Amino acid sequence: MDFITLAAEDKIKKAIKDGELDNLEGMGKPLKLEDLSGIPENLRMAYKIMKNAGMLTETDVKKELMTIDHLISSASNEKEKRELTAKRMIKEQELEKLFKKRNAFSSPASSFYKEKAKHALLGK
Repeated sequence: MDFITLAAEDKIKKAIKDGELDNLEGMGKPLKLEDLSGIPENLRMAYKIMKNAGMLTETDVKKELMTIDHLISSASNEKEKRELTAKRMIKEQELEKLFKKRNAFSSPASSFYKEKAKHALLGK
C-alpha cells in the first residue's frame, strides 16, 4: 500500500474510534443508486458532472419547450392555444433563470450574443 492509502485508513479508523461517524444522516438507509445503464460508460462521468451542475435541467426545459411548441401547432381551438402559450412563457422564464444561475451571459462579450443564442435555443 502507498502512503496516501495508509494515511486515509488511519484517519478513518481514528474517526470511527472517536465516534465521529456515529449518527450520520442516512445511517442504516439504503444508498440511492442511479441507473446509468442507458448512458455509455465513457460518457457517465460527463453526465454526472453536467447533472450536478444543473445542465440537464436546462436540457429538460428545452425539450418541454419543443413539446409545447408541437402541441401549440396542433391545437384545435384558441383556448387550448392560449393555455399552452401561457405554459410556454413559464418554461421560457425557467430557462432564463437557469441561464442566470449559470451566469452564461454575465460578461459584456457574451451578453452581446445573448439574444441570438436565446433565439437559437428556443427556436424563434
